[in-house]
Amino acid sequence: MRGPHNIIRLIRTGATFERTGAMDVILDAYDAPPMLRLVARLLGKPFMWLGYRGDPTMPPATRALTALGPAYIKFGQVLSTRPDLVGDDLAVQLRVLQDKLPPFPTAQARAEVQRELGQPVEALFSEFSEPIAAASIAQVHKARLADTGEDVAVKVLRPGIERAFRKDIDAFYFAARMIELFAPGARRLRPMEVITHFDGVVKGELDLRLESAAASEFAANTKDDAGFRLPPIKWHLSGRRVMTLGWADGTSLGDNAALDAAGHDRRELGERVLRLFLMHALRDGYFHSDMHQGNLKVAPNGDIIAYDFGIMGHIDEYTRRVYAEILFGFIRRDYKRVAEVHFEAGYVPADRDVDEFARALRAVGEPIFGMDASHISMGRLLAYLFEVTERFGMETRTELILLQRTMVVVEGVARSLSPNLNIWEVARPVVEDYIKQSIGPRALVKDLAQTALVLARFGPRLPRLVQNALIAQADPPPPPRGFGRAALAWTALAAAAMGALAMALVDHLA
Repeated sequence: MRGPHNIIRLIRTGATFERTGAMDVILDAYDAPPMLRLVARLLGKPFMWLGYRGDPTMPPATRALTALGPAYIKFGQVLSTRPDLVGDDLAVQLRVLQDKLPPFPTAQARAEVQRELGQPVEALFSEFSEPIAAASIAQVHKARLADTGEDVAVKVLRPGIERAFRKDIDAFYFAARMIELFAPGARRLRPMEVITHFDGVVKGELDLRLESAAASEFAANTKDDAGFRLPPIKWHLSGRRVMTLGWADGTSLGDNAALDAAGHDRRELGERVLRLFLMHALRDGYFHSDMHQGNLKVAPNGDIIAYDFGIMGHIDEYTRRVYAEILFGFIRRDYKRVAEVHFEAGYVPADRDVDEFARALRAVGEPIFGMDASHISMGRLLAYLFEVTERFGMETRTELILLQRTMVVVEGVARSLSPNLNIWEVARPVVEDYIKQSIGPRALVKDLAQTALVLARFGPRLPRLVQNALIAQADPPPPPRGFGRAALAWTALAAAAMGALAMALVDHLA
């Protein structure tokens, strides 16, 4: 990391906000305290001449973020889904960051396609349009396959995007290191690990082969989800910098006027978006983690269509069960159980008092449940929860950052469709269903079946492992030669029988 370069980069960030007029907009949106305003002014005002001018036709915040580069644009995309945090005016300004950025020339896109796929564009596509959407990392063209006449969408990475992103993330690393150095109280949040995680996620977004694979897996998981579909991947026309998928007609989920004109029920759409996210996160452990309005459409028949699979989240089965219990406990207002789950999972040090922690959690939950439905917020709950867990020594779990961030984004999307949506009422049946499936007799039998199947696979090795362990402890005389074969046979048979019995019980319970 190049210190001087990053210092200049961060100063230029403040200067750009000042020069474009975005500083006042953002500080006012967050109702920033006087001290923060003073620091922001000291960072930006004297160096305003270093700031980027940006596109003067854009609103101030959008103008500043687009001028600063792709990582800043990603940040703006998240804020655009949270009018409850930044206000309606700023949210509308930032929404153009999702898919309405200035495109790069079509000639460059055609050259990228030819270079990546090894054939001239004319040989692959009978039509290849001007850009129809341009985002921070790539842009999309509508095309028609030369051999079948099928309409498709062709996604092409921006030329030089890897280098541009590297500059931004390098500055973020520097800022995180400064935070750890000068703000020891923030070390609990592990800012360096957070940036490392974010860096890895976006590196995956810069390889469209990985995005194609993610879309394929996501489609397999969600093929039976009513009211939800994905455009199919065209593998033979996809590579590292180019991705081709089926064309999907629909109305942007961010265009409320168009949704109303098409006769769609926005409240039902908001509820469905939230339910789908929770189902994918809890049921599958694999979820779309960039679910802003720019990546969602509504088909004429009402189906929600998702695309842009560069950032996908994954959480393992154990963690899903833990967080489902925590969320379910808050929904039921059973704060003692929420506290116990934190201790059982090792999230809070064992030497802390569970009853005191439960009382602190009650102080988090009760004010939220006393609010009007339009003000109940998972994002607000997470913010309060972090304050409490900090006091009890819980560290930030970087593997869950994407889940937490996506929860905030999805909530913002749902509330932009229906401001009075009761988040908890929508979430409750999904979480309850997952609890029933993952905790209880049926889940126990399923776990036993999986354990038995693993034992069956390792059956031939178990006698030798047991024998070696016994020899290592007691160094007894070697057993008769027939013992190994008999033990092998009995172990494999017992494991297979356990597996068969457990699977039969699963089928019976189902």
